[in-house]
Amino acid sequence: MCATDHGGQHHPIAVAVDDTAGPSAPPSREMIEELVSANHILFDQGVVDAFGHISVRHDKRPDRFLLARNMAPSQVTAEDIVEFTLDGEAVNAGGRKVYLERFIHAEIFRRRTDVAAIVHSHSHSIVPLSVVKGMRLRAMFHMAGFVGQGAPVFEIREAGGDATDLLISNGHLGRALAENFDGHDIVLMRGHGSTVVGGSIKQAVYRAVYAELNARYQLQAMQLGEVTYLTEGESRSCVAHIEAQVHRPWEMWLEQARARRR
Repeated sequence: MCATDHGGQHHPIAVAVDDTAGPSAPPSREMIEELVSANHILFDQGVVDAFGHISVRHDKRPDRFLLARNMAPSQVTAEDIVEFTLDGEAVNAGGRKVYLERFIHAEIFRRRTDVAAIVHSHSHSIVPLSVVKGMRLRAMFHMAGFVGQGAPVFEIREAGGDATDLLISNGHLGRALAENFDGHDIVLMRGHGSTVVGGSIKQAVYRAVYAELNARYQLQAMQLGEVTYLTEGESRSCVAHIEAQVHRPWEMWLEQARARRR
């Protein structure tokens, strides 16, 4: 299977790359362990399956980020974490295959210096809301205030034409996607899924899980009648107060994920 860039060239979904940048100070062990746990939680919570990924900005090099090699999130270990530059260049892949869509992470980290972690997924309830014209994912319950008054939908045709495979396969497409994050913490991707950002791994995971739940509830509520959504003020208050408690679901999700791996 191949991905097509904006110039019409084709690339394999997983690619082995040369390490073209010099090594940096190693990230903290705690960060690596948390990133591994995040992969397992996202799988356990049904946000990712064999596909999808989470990254974190390097704690000692803000111009670098960490992302697993190309593999299913449920199988990620500390030895699978690879360091990248903001150009998507590998630092220590050692010939291992990496995600083609690492440019999602590289370009958002470049544009949003406040972002510390990014989740890209194809969660099941999100995709329908990415393809219906005039319908947007909107915050409808207090755990999803970060969704706000309507998540933008990235239309890849505007940047890559009408013959891509919808993958963010290069920096050009990554930059086009990243532009949608000005003033937003979640962006839907038409016919593809969504990407969410956070100020920490825990917050990004929280948002990915509750974005899927909000989408599920929204689809259900729309079948019953007119939906009452959160106001802008309610959304801001929910983010400020409820997301201060992201450690609570994280600890529960982590325990559940570990129990299922035994």
